[in-house]
Amino acid sequence: MNCVLKDLIALSKDGEWGKGEAFDDSVEMLAIRGTDFQDVRFGFTGDTPRRHIAKRHAERKRLQPWDVIIEAAGGTKDQITGRTVLLRPQLFSRSDLPLTCASFSRFIRFNANLCEPEFMFWYLQHLYWSGALHKYHTQHTGVARFQWTTFSENEPLELPSIPLQQRIAGILSAYDELIENCQRRIRTLEQMARALYREWFVSFRFPNHAKTPMVDSPMGKFPKGWGVKKLKETCRLTMGQSPKSEFYNDRGEGLPFHQGVTNFGDRFPTDRLFCTVEGRIAEVGDILFSVRAPVGRMNIADKKIILGRGLSAIRHNEGHQSFLWEQLKNQFTKDDMMGNGAIFAAVTKDDMRGIEVLCPPSELIKTATEHLEPIHTELGLLTRNIANLNKTRDLLLPRLLSGRINLSHS
Repeated sequence: MNCVLKDLIALSKDGEWGKGEAFDDSVEMLAIRGTDFQDVRFGFTGDTPRRHIAKRHAERKRLQPWDVIIEAAGGTKDQITGRTVLLRPQLFSRSDLPLTCASFSRFIRFNANLCEPEFMFWYLQHLYWSGALHKYHTQHTGVARFQWTTFSENEPLELPSIPLQQRIAGILSAYDELIENCQRRIRTLEQMARALYREWFVSFRFPNHAKTPMVDSPMGKFPKGWGVKKLKETCRLTMGQSPKSEFYNDRGEGLPFHQGVTNFGDRFPTDRLFCTVEGRIAEVGDILFSVRAPVGRMNIADKKIILGRGLSAIRHNEGHQSFLWEQLKNQFTKDDMMGNGAIFAAVTKDDMRGIEVLCPPSELIKTATEHLEPIHTELGLLTRNIANLNKTRDLLLPRLLSGRINLSHS
């Protein structure tokens, strides 16, 4: 079937942000932003903001299973607008509040008699990743925007039959189900590691803690024999610096270059640019720490990479990387905010070197590391598994949509 997107839509409305506090005749809802797309896609809404929407808008803009949200504004030069997310039924069963989409986005409700909504999500994903949506991205002064009306009324679409749409969607979505299972396992393991760290090193209920008296310190009461040191005394710290443009290339020459948190994934970096200049290098296993807004986001280097000015690399002098990871994650609980509540838009090398960390006895750190390292190893395996599933699915996507993989007689 040849058509345009507008022909397939039963309902589409832009987003609503509402207010942070309740007001007369308002409805509390979860407002899905572009930054929430990745979590929402796999059924997680823990970081999705709760907003209060006027009832007259809430009723018209309440989302339903199989709706698709498209990002209509807020993209960047490197990440254009037009990203989409599919709202699967399990998302609604897990949420205690009704859902809407935030400003800078709009939802699409497809006519199921004309197309398979799940397939249309994958079709839109393909258009985005293939670059077909670049011509609808406008970047003037202020916020970048997606030309929704022009796109929905003019972009030619060529769709297979609905039964074939359902088969294609089923194949691609099976990968998302596997990814979701991995992500749930990751969240469970992260909670286990966080709970152990906080039990031992925040609540001080470590093995044989009853035999260790508490003493006063500049950081409050903590067990006798524990110390406080600066990060420079316990770790090797490497700061990044952006090389001149002539050192960059996209041919795979040299080492991968990473400028900051927008250039790597949830736990391990992905190759984007390459750089032939030496120095400012993070080694495998180094903790990557964002020193520019959002300050405090962390990652782990799974290969040698060159650090841009937005990153630093940290390695514990005694090799206790798992302990150091949990310690820093506990201290930087929110973006741009240290554990003491101070807010940073950027941090310098001196700021990083001066971060104060609690130093328990080495034997206790070793014992904690014995518990934490297997968890972190499993997290790494799961993260790489997700990367492989994503890669395989993304290779299949254009082949299935183009018909290069023939499903008609299989």
